[in-house]
Amino acid sequence: MGSPLSSWPWAGLGAYKYLLYGPLVAGVAQAWREQGGAPTDSWCLHLLLLLALRSLTHQLWFSYANMLFFTRRRRVVPDGVDFVQIDAEWDWYLSLHHQEKDSNFCLFMPLFDLLGGTVHPRSWELQKEVDQGKNDRVPDFVFLAHVVDVVSSMHVPFAFRACSSQPWATRLVLLPLWPIAFCLMVLQVLCSKTFTVSFYCLRGALHQTWTIPRYSFQYFIPPMKDGINRQIELAILRADKMGVKVLSLAALNKNEALNGGGTLFVDKHPDLRVRVVHGNTLTAAVILNEIPGSVKEVFLTGATSKLGRAIALYLCRKRIRVLMLTLSSERFLKIQREAPAEFQQYLVQVTKYHAAKTVKTWLVGKWLSPREQRWAPAGTHFHQFVVPPVIEFRRDCTYGKLAAMRLPKDVQGLGSCEYTMERGVVHACHAGGVVHCLEGWEHHEVGAIDVDRIDVVWKAALRHGLSPP
Repeated sequence: MGSPLSSWPWAGLGAYKYLLYGPLVAGVAQAWREQGGAPTDSWCLHLLLLLALRSLTHQLWFSYANMLFFTRRRRVVPDGVDFVQIDAEWDWYLSLHHQEKDSNFCLFMPLFDLLGGTVHPRSWELQKEVDQGKNDRVPDFVFLAHVVDVVSSMHVPFAFRACSSQPWATRLVLLPLWPIAFCLMVLQVLCSKTFTVSFYCLRGALHQTWTIPRYSFQYFIPPMKDGINRQIELAILRADKMGVKVLSLAALNKNEALNGGGTLFVDKHPDLRVRVVHGNTLTAAVILNEIPGSVKEVFLTGATSKLGRAIALYLCRKRIRVLMLTLSSERFLKIQREAPAEFQQYLVQVTKYHAAKTVKTWLVGKWLSPREQRWAPAGTHFHQFVVPPVIEFRRDCTYGKLAAMRLPKDVQGLGSCEYTMERGVVHACHAGGVVHCLEGWEHHEVGAIDVDRIDVVWKAALRHGLSPP
């Protein structure tokens, strides 16, 4: 805490300092009531308008400064803003290294220098050096995400940092901005390309998150399938041309029905230098390591999916009985034949939920309705690898979260949360790409999950400092 005379009297009030506007609001309300209309001559109203304009200027400049697709190459300080700085500078205004008070005044010094003729002759030369790529650093790792929905599209660092630095949740303050977000969605579909959203550094390597300008529901519209794959392909080719080492596909960008879990791009471009990974091997490892060692029987939904297949084959090798919910005997038998002969007996096909009425460990890879959840006995734990997560309907049961990993403690410049994840926690497929990059593996991780590599990837993640959240 600084000297009392070196800071504003209300500096220690935090967010409560905005209560100081109360008398101004009351003055405007009283004048409005007395005049029967807007008090245009009220100094209280004029002052509030000036304050509102200042806040708007701050927000617009802040948003522009954090649009990395515009400003990444022109950032004077290439370091990211981490959670510590965000919390310490609640009213941050383009300040770095906690220079909160001085920055508001320093922002206008170039303007004063220009008006007064005191600009240093080398100022423009230095600016040109910045423009010519001072911070044009090639990322080592890219996580290729997509937008979830219209409301959550506002959970980006260049919108409201107070929101993006916390796990995503629907906030009433964002609802009035829904029409703007909707218009941006339409604009993105028409003319937008993949863009950089955020970045952080890990052990000298630059990690970036790129976003495909498409929303979750659009992945299920058949006419949009080819366009989405084209966007993903262009992002991969761009990363390959730049010299990116690893690109990890997020969520629906690796959908099996869309592109075979990334195999479409690897087969089409066999000479890719960038390693394309879906990260599902680590996702499977996270789910499997959540299961207590005492469990001898599990109920598996989404059993014939990419993750379901790997989980079933892994568990049967541990002599754990797996009730695989599927109506397709053909798919079940295909997976069962992949298991070693002595373990095939542990894979059992079931076609109805009531077959699991005595099983307390459910592995959920297909969305469950409240009615389907009723078949679970009291005390059941629902492990999930389904998007969106199931509704927590049963009060006598427990629900796991989506597979995730906490990044190593030495991560730098991380200042935004990945969707609903806590600070410093990322989806397991993101973490899988990080491990791939840290290990320097040269293979693509696409298509079906190699069950033999589940333990290898898990141990590598722990060795590099990643941990369960």
